[in-house]
Amino acid sequence: MEPVRFLEGKQVYLRPIELADTDWYFAGLFDRNTRKLTGTQKHFSREQIVSYIEGKAQDSSSVLLLIVACDDDRPIGDIALQDIDRINRNANIRIAINSDNQQGKGYGTEALRLMLDYGFGILNLHRIELNVFSYNERAIHVYEKVGFKREGIQREALFYNHRYHDSILMSILEDEYRSLEKK
Repeated sequence: MEPVRFLEGKQVYLRPIELADTDWYFAGLFDRNTRKLTGTQKHFSREQIVSYIEGKAQDSSSVLLLIVACDDDRPIGDIALQDIDRINRNANIRIAINSDNQQGKGYGTEALRLMLDYGFGILNLHRIELNVFSYNERAIHVYEKVGFKREGIQREALFYNHRYHDSILMSILEDEYRSLEKK
């Protein structure tokens, strides 16, 4: 069966996560660099991942999609709009590319643009925010390139690897995104 391509770009497409993706998702949670970049501190069992995937399928306040390479249909990461607030028209976005050798190729940038287009153009959101840790300079660069603006710093919000790290709050508004689309 041909994979579902929910949102499609030139290099990647986004598709719903399925129970068949459990082992891939589970393994990605234990990639050392991905854990650091996302600030993941907890360990998870395979059974917890199954429950998480099943729960996301029923959760109307989030959209969890896998980032898949167009050339070989291989998952390389995931992206989610979460805490969707339909009254105030805002949400949080998160993204992870699970392998160092898949980073720096524009996959994350394209996936972000696909999800922002969906959030603003289909879900009718007004504001999308994210948090990024101060040591993740590559991600900060990508977010600013896509149009996110820094709003503030949550000082020493993450304790990771024996040290405290700042969390940077960034957001993009609907009109800012639309003005970037025209360029």
